[in-house]
Amino acid sequence: MEFALSEEQQELAATVRSGLGKRVDSAALRAGYDAELWQVLCEQIGVAALAIPEAYGGVGASLFESMIVLEEVGRSLVSSPLLASVVTAEALLAGGTEAAKAELLPRIAAGEVAAFAVPDEPALDADHASVLVVAGDSLVLADNAAAAVPSMDQTIRLGVVSSAAGRPVGDALNARERAALVGAVGVAALSVGLAERALEMTVAYSKERVQFGRPIGSFQALKHRMADLLVLVEMSRSASWAASYALATDAPNAGQLAHVAKSYCSEALDQIAAETVQLHGGIAITWEHDAQLVFKRAHALSQLFGAAHLHRALVEL
Repeated sequence: MEFALSEEQQELAATVRSGLGKRVDSAALRAGYDAELWQVLCEQIGVAALAIPEAYGGVGASLFESMIVLEEVGRSLVSSPLLASVVTAEALLAGGTEAAKAELLPRIAAGEVAAFAVPDEPALDADHASVLVVAGDSLVLADNAAAAVPSMDQTIRLGVVSSAAGRPVGDALNARERAALVGAVGVAALSVGLAERALEMTVAYSKERVQFGRPIGSFQALKHRMADLLVLVEMSRSASWAASYALATDAPNAGQLAHVAKSYCSEALDQIAAETVQLHGGIAITWEHDAQLVFKRAHALSQLFGAAHLHRALVEL
């Protein structure tokens, strides 16, 4: 069985990669969230609207297309509220009232930053979201702002809501269950993109760095290590795509595949990021080189939406 992207999906990925490549460099990564870039992605490509039904102002594609874009976002290392917005939209679709969906989903599709939070727990992009949905005893549209909290990865924005105060907009249980699965699979997609970038950086450096009169990439021991990293990248992509497709089609095993994907992709990225630093040598731990950004993002993603060991514990053998 061959599982591959369609021509349209490949074009979507290429378009996002090209757009990000033109606007995101090392300086932009260090500058943090770029509201203008987010609006360009939403207006020209419709990244926030992909999985939202046409009836609510969306593109009417599927969650799988959103995950394809997230993989490219992860590859770019850019600070983006896409995952938070996708999770919020999916939570509303799963647990929101019809009135809430009709009101809030068009706003998310148009590019307003959205976030889904649980009281007293750090939530992606909750500190600057204009659509802040909180799941307490019920699902509410928050009437109070989230307080920003620091992150080891300065390109990831987090916020905490102390209470679930606001206007009721639906059922919290269904929303939380969907948000947890979509968030886990979304992090897996981000991890795959970043893992691929890290490997490409490492291979390119090994061709340029000369030691003992020859490029270090010519040494067999390093070739073997980079080949092992390639296996981790490809296995991660398989796990991510399988979980994304299952979740997009509401397959019976979607939950299991989500746990597998989050667990495997997080630990694979941790290993790839560590090897990236090792194979770059001392330059990798300097502020000027992007390897340190890869390392920080890898550790941040490993904790978002549940650590690997927590997801492994949920896999039914």
